[in-house]
Order: sequence, then C-alpha cells, then structure tokens
Amino acid sequence: MAVADRDKALETALAQIERQFGKGSVMRLGDDDRPPIESIPTDAISLDVALGIGGIPRGRIVEVYGPESSGKTTVALHAVASAQRLGGIAAFIDAEHALDPEYAKKIGVNTDDLLLSQPDTGEQALEIADMLIRSGAVSILVVDSVAALVPRAEIEGEMGDSHVGLQARLMSQALRKIAGALHQTGTTAIFINQLREKVGVMFGSPETTTGGRALKFYSSVRLDVRRIETLKDGTDAVGNRTRVKVVKNKVAPPFKQAEFDILYGVGISREGGLIDLGVEQGIVRKSGAWYTYEGTQLGQGKENARNFLRENGDMANEIEKKIKEKLGIPTQGDDSAGSTAAAGAKDSAAKDDAAKDDAAAKEAPAKGTTAAAAKRTTKSKATPSTDA
Repeated sequence: MAVADRDKALETALAQIERQFGKGSVMRLGDDDRPPIESIPTDAISLDVALGIGGIPRGRIVEVYGPESSGKTTVALHAVASAQRLGGIAAFIDAEHALDPEYAKKIGVNTDDLLLSQPDTGEQALEIADMLIRSGAVSILVVDSVAALVPRAEIEGEMGDSHVGLQARLMSQALRKIAGALHQTGTTAIFINQLREKVGVMFGSPETTTGGRALKFYSSVRLDVRRIETLKDGTDAVGNRTRVKVVKNKVAPPFKQAEFDILYGVGISREGGLIDLGVEQGIVRKSGAWYTYEGTQLGQGKENARNFLRENGDMANEIEKKIKEKLGIPTQGDDSAGSTAAAGAKDSAAKDDAAKDDAAAKEAPAKGTTAAAAKRTTKSKATPSTDA
C-alpha cells in the first residue's frame, strides 16, 4: 500500500472510530502535551525519592504489604493526610474493623472529613469502593485489608467449609472494573495486604500475599514494608526503624529502598527523614554528634535536631525544598480544583463565558439603536403627507 493510500485509510478509520466511540477514543501521543504523572506525598521524603515522582501516583493502584505491625496502615494514613492537605477527599474502607481514629488524627488525618466504611462482606466493600471511585469526587481510597475481604458465601457458610478461589475471583473481577475508572477520575487506590507462607517451598522465599495474583498485575506500585530496628529511649521502646522496598514501579525505576522512623503515637517522623537525607545530600552538616544547617545548630544528637526542626517548621520546609530541588523531585500543588487539566479546562470555559458576555453587551446597544430607527421609519411611512 502506498504511503498516501495508507494515510488516507488511517484517517478514515480514525474518523469512523471517533463517530462510533467519541472524540479521544484513539489519539496520537504527540498531538497533546501530556503533563507529568501527579503524585501524593507520603510525608517520608526518603520514600518519595525512592518512588521517583515525589509520592504515590494518582489514578493508579498501589499495594502495600508486609508482616504484622510493620507500618503498612501508617504509610497509608500519611498518604491520606497529604491528600487532604492538598484539598482532596479521602475514603477509608476498614474491612478489618481496626482503624484507630485517635492515632489517625495524631498522624494528621482530618477524621471529621474522612469517609469511613466498615462493610460486612468483601462484595459490599468492593461495590462501595467502585461507587466512590466512579463519583470522581474522591482523591484517595484505602482498603484495609485485602485479607479481610471475606466473600459472602464464606460468611454465610459454616466453619470448616471449603471455598477454593472465591476471594481471588472476587479481587480479579473488582480490579477489572475499577482500573479504568481510577485512571479517568484520577483517584488513587491503596490496597493494604497481609503475608502468608506457602507450604513445602524448598528454595526461594515462601512468602506470598493474599487475594490471588490479580492485584500484583494491576498494581502500578508495590511496596514491601518491613520493621528492621526498634528505637529506644533508654530502655523504653519509642518507635521502629522501617525499610520500604519498591518491588514494582511502573512510573519510575523500581527496586529502590527507603528507610525512615515511625514513632509510636506520632507516625512517620518527617523531620528525622529530612535530617537523614539532608546529611546524605550534604545540605545538613554533621560534625560528631552535632547537626548544623547553614550556620544554625540544630542540636546535639538526632533527637534534639528532630525536635528543633519540629519547632521551626519554616526551616524544615526550606530543607525539604532544597533536597527535592537537588534530587529533581517535583513539588505537589493544591488539589482542591482537581487535576491541572481540569483546572485549565475550567479557566478556559470561564474565559469563553466572559467573552460571550462582553460580545452580547456590545451587541445590545447596537440592536437597540437599529430597532429604534426602524420604528421611526415605520411611523413616518404611516403618517400621511400634508402636501397631498
């Protein structure tokens, strides 16, 4: 086929597709300037850097899994708090019936505005999630956890009944339905998952996640959260040192790791992460046990430096900004007006309306003058001449 004939056939096919399925059903990537992938920060700057785009991606599925008490729900709640600070609406589907509102509030979650659902069955949980996503009003949705999404048949059955593959089938069907809706609405869905062990594994890791394999495929990001150390103040345990491995990443290079502190009753230590990464990048200077930033002593020891930055939020923000600029990590903006594209469309529509109003206002006097002149002409024709 000649090049001209090929191009003509393609244009005909594209026109037919647009008539049948609507404009934008098929498009050339080069025809439209696609903005970079937007993200929601996690409050752990080391994790934001490891993710490559400054946080968890919008409009995608994220799986967070790991052993018990490793910090999975804490990471998800920090993402919820960040989304709310950016002006978005957050929803939390508590299938485990174990959410602690007081702890969520200490992390920074606005619990008064948080949409909470504690469903009876897995089908109910995923239907609620689907309806919230398709509304287009929710910025982030958390399901805690996949293991607690019990199929209705299992709940209505008796103990000891065998229900092979029910949960995996349920998850596979739900993910097929919501994946496209998430992209269209820009909603981020975080699925928290638990670990199980496969029986009889001789080589390799025996660990696996619940809910079948569908979530592994549909997830754009998978985070493996592990507790690696207990933080102590004297003999008292005050927190955990946590390591997160990005085992899958479709929006940036994968297999990067991040370490940060999770303090009991406080959540992720943002200031501690800034100190660690600031020292690593040469922005914060460490001399012996003393930490210094641009001639200002932050304190002796990491705990004192952490407290100093907590009391001086402007300096902490300045350090965070410099770290992100040096590493090329984007800074997220306000989410109250939706995505950048939606805001641009809204501004464009407002300008068009204003232009129409101006045009109408200019035409109104002219129309009035024309009408008056026509009325005078008609009247003069109707009046008989005195010379006759």
